[in-house]
Amino acid sequence: MNVITSFKEKKREKQILYERKMLRELSLEKLKTKVIEQFGPFYHMYRVFPAIIEEGCIDIAIEAYLLGANYSRFGYYGEPTESVRRRCAQEEKYLIDTLFDFLCFWGNIDDGLVSESLYYTCEHYIIYWWTEGFEKGKKRRRLKLH
Repeated sequence: MNVITSFKEKKREKQILYERKMLRELSLEKLKTKVIEQFGPFYHMYRVFPAIIEEGCIDIAIEAYLLGANYSRFGYYGEPTESVRRRCAQEEKYLIDTLFDFLCFWGNIDDGLVSESLYYTCEHYIIYWWTEGFEKGKKRRRLKLH
């Protein structure tokens, strides 16, 4: 007897396999240095950058990277980067808001000017990792490694 599998299961397996391949190209050291580079000024009061904040930022950076990689197929077929970013604007906004809320909670940031600056930093951070994933995914598709 044959095992019956659904298309959803096969699609999910394929997506997980693709994400694993994409994550092989991502360096943990690069993630850590980018977190400290972007958010270090907001947490200068600590001697060592808090590990919980670093891990949360890395998790969300990975999500943004994979989001860009998943949308890279549109770029491979000729669609401009900004047009593709508009396609996933809702998911990108969700990641930005999640990161901002996370950093405000763990950093006890309530000041209006500081929080506005932090929001723009979160936005820049997510866009950077989305673009990084998008370019790497497009490159993998050109090399037929997807």
